[in-house]
Amino acid sequence: MRLHHLELTGFGPFREKQSVDFEAFEHDGIFLIAGRTGAGKSSILDGVCFALYGSVPRYETGDKRLRSDHCEPEDPTEVRLEFTVGDRRWRVTRAPEYQRPARRGGGLTTEPTRAELEERVDGAWIGRAAKPRDVGLFLDEVLGLNAQQFQQVILLAQNRFSRFLLASGTERQSLLRALFGTRRYEEYARELGERSKAAQHELDALGERARTLLDQAERLIVAQELVPADEIDGATKLDLAARRAAVELGEKRASYRLDTLTRERVDADDARAAAEAAHRARVALAKAQAELGRARDRLAGLEAAGPLIADDRRRLDRARSAEVLRAPLETARRADGAAAAAAELAASAEAVWVRAVSGTDDALTDDLTTVVERLTGELAVWNAALAQEAALADGEARMTAAAADAARLEADIVALDAQRAQVPAELERIDAELDAHRDAASRRDPARARHDEIAARLAAAVEAEGLADAQREAELRHRDAAAAAAVAAANVAELLQLRLDGYAGELATTLVDGEPCAVCGATAHPSPATPADEPVTDEILAAAEARRDAASHHERAASDAAKRARERHAAVAARAGGEGAEPLREQLAVAADDLAAAERAAERRDALAARRTGLAALDLEAETSRATLADQLADARTRIAALQERVNAAREAVEAARGEHASVADRVAHATSIRDAGRAAVDARADAQRAATLATQARADVDDRVAASVFADAAEVTAALIAPREMEALAERISAHDAQLAAARARMLELELELAGAPTEPVHTEESQNALAAADTARTAALRAESDARTLVAGLRDLAMQIDQAYAGVAARAADAAAIARLADTVAGRAPNTMKMDLETFVLAAELEEIVAAANLRLSDMSSGRYRLQHTDARAARGAASGLGLEIMDAFTGQSRPAQSLSGGETFLASLALALGLAEVVTARAGGVRLDTLFVDEGFGSLDEETLDLAMRTLDELRQGGRTVGVISHVAAMKEQLPAQLAVEATAAGPSVIRQDADVRA
Repeated sequence: MRLHHLELTGFGPFREKQSVDFEAFEHDGIFLIAGRTGAGKSSILDGVCFALYGSVPRYETGDKRLRSDHCEPEDPTEVRLEFTVGDRRWRVTRAPEYQRPARRGGGLTTEPTRAELEERVDGAWIGRAAKPRDVGLFLDEVLGLNAQQFQQVILLAQNRFSRFLLASGTERQSLLRALFGTRRYEEYARELGERSKAAQHELDALGERARTLLDQAERLIVAQELVPADEIDGATKLDLAARRAAVELGEKRASYRLDTLTRERVDADDARAAAEAAHRARVALAKAQAELGRARDRLAGLEAAGPLIADDRRRLDRARSAEVLRAPLETARRADGAAAAAAELAASAEAVWVRAVSGTDDALTDDLTTVVERLTGELAVWNAALAQEAALADGEARMTAAAADAARLEADIVALDAQRAQVPAELERIDAELDAHRDAASRRDPARARHDEIAARLAAAVEAEGLADAQREAELRHRDAAAAAAVAAANVAELLQLRLDGYAGELATTLVDGEPCAVCGATAHPSPATPADEPVTDEILAAAEARRDAASHHERAASDAAKRARERHAAVAARAGGEGAEPLREQLAVAADDLAAAERAAERRDALAARRTGLAALDLEAETSRATLADQLADARTRIAALQERVNAAREAVEAARGEHASVADRVAHATSIRDAGRAAVDARADAQRAATLATQARADVDDRVAASVFADAAEVTAALIAPREMEALAERISAHDAQLAAARARMLELELELAGAPTEPVHTEESQNALAAADTARTAALRAESDARTLVAGLRDLAMQIDQAYAGVAARAADAAAIARLADTVAGRAPNTMKMDLETFVLAAELEEIVAAANLRLSDMSSGRYRLQHTDARAARGAASGLGLEIMDAFTGQSRPAQSLSGGETFLASLALALGLAEVVTARAGGVRLDTLFVDEGFGSLDEETLDLAMRTLDELRQGGRTVGVISHVAAMKEQLPAQLAVEATAAGPSVIRQDADVRA
């Protein structure tokens, strides 16, 4: 920890603001705070302590005496200190409670205690806490030392300088624990105690399991009648070996029973196998006799069906012969039908031709081919005219449409010219309105930035209001937890005091008048202590300490939660800029109105600009469109003239081709119908002649094929034909009958050979079946008995193994539990720990030895080799903390003596050496508090000149490592030795002022 800057306003003897720049002394390393007695030298240190802790070392009545008596009622009182802890720079500001003039009306009002903590981050001060309680809690975590520890290690103030040297072991333990962070060793001891209890519980559970397994094995042995119940009952009254032997005897008898039942099961298996073989032979003979009878019946049935199968075979042969002639017959029938149909079509086509040429010259000719060819040539000419006739109507329609397009284009050009005439005036109006909205729109971005900033601050303010409730709840929980922890700690202290009182009472019972007391050595005992009615046992004290530790843990957790709540609230409040939600809502409403007005102006400006751009583009587009329309109008007029010429030419060609018909299409349709009728008649005559020839050829082929077959005529062939599926089914039936007949004859022969020599009377299997069932029942019973016996043997063996393992585990775990218990008792300071020193005290004792060693390097020089501090681990009386004692070794006498026996000057030297040694050891610890600034405020006036010189050399050596040491004294010799000075002077009017370095030297 390093101090940088201190400001005192209306504090102690200072009325006006006084500043102390500690950074100015970093080069010198040591400086003197000088001044006459009563000028206010110690008030500088009071200001440092008040800024950090809200209290001062010299006053025990609070902060009401801190305001300067020289202040007028309207003068402020405030202390501000900048300091660094680690790599973080802080600034704390505090003001005590005092009376000031009321802002409304007359009289005085109370200005409450005020505190604020800030941290410098990236060159700016960021608020972290803004209430005295919050600042105090925050600084407790930042500094790591409470006020008393700060005054014993860093600020060696008046009336507190020698406290660490003269402190009791318990007080010294509290300070060292805070400096070196050794509370974790206390946690180690607690954890070992829990592990010891768990190990004992586990050992008890293992023993209970072994006894349970023995009981289970004995019940099983009795239930299976392996050992008489009276023998088991007798064994349970003996030791473990006798009970284990009884279980082993039962296991052997169960194994013997299993062997006997296994032999019986083997005999039952053999008997069942023999019965099963005999029954199987009789069943096979009966089955063969039954199958021979069925084979004879099946053969007789197949032979009876022989005549029907012969008829089917003959029918199948004739059908296969007729099937060869099926195709020629079908061909002849189809040819006759085709010839008849062709003749009918030819007659119909002739009738159509006659009707078509009726009344014309073509009706008298029979050469239809010539007429068809002539009409085909004429139709080619008339079809060309037909296309012109169709194009004539299209041309007239296109000419009408072109005329309409020309008229429309002329009208569009006239309308477009009228619209373009209005554009210049509209552009001028838009430009005037656009200029009016540009200025208002330019304020949109600043208005949006202002609106967003206020909105963010409002959100932070709303969040801060919510976090304030959470902070209050966390602080209430911390308050309750702290109160509970204090009650638990007070309970432990009360029990300790009761225990000490009990010790005093026990000692009083041994006192005898005239004999010296073992404690004080007095021979008179006027007021012996009274023994306690109810002594405080270790268990009661341990339970109270456990409750105290649990409450302390809960208090630390609540403190952490309160700290996090304060940090979150401070950060959010800083983002809100210190304003409340309601004023920010009003500011946000005004900013929203300004932003809305600017956005409306910007929207109107953008709309006008877009409209002007669009209007100009439309005017340019309209100019282009007019030129295009003019070109289109000229093209339309040219097309109209060309269409008129083509329509006139087509009309002349159509008139020539139409002849006597209404249209060319009618003449083409009439000629086409005559030509098609003639062509159809010619084709029909040819088809009828070809069909008649094919029918004659087919009938002749059928007659030849029938004559060469087994059939007399075509009708007999037709009668012999059957469907293909029916013929396939007939063939399959004949083939199946032949196969079944051959198989039946072969199987019957096989069975007759198999049963040759066997009795012919039927064989019955009931007797052999009953014998097999009886053998199977006997075998099942033997298997069940063997299985039960095997299960019993396995169960007893498993229980015996588990019993052995359980007792082996008890033996092994007992050694572990004993070792854990010894370790837990040792680290907790209980027997076999003869020093009654717990683990944390042991560690702190080692730290104290280093502190003493560091202190002796200076104390030996300052005392000219006479005195040395000496650490003692002797047991303290009446249950006090042992292992943290301090003694003074006097080289003149060779004897050690209590520190309280030193004179005032000797106490100052020893305390100074011890404080400096403590500072060096703490600084050397990586995780400890670094002490970069040290103040000494007492004792130099009690030293002679030679000893003072030794003390000053010792202080001068502290500058190494960048440490700064401030010394408060009015001794004239020190002013000569310390050039860097801070002078505190009382003015003629009363208030004191501070002059630093250059001012002092001047």
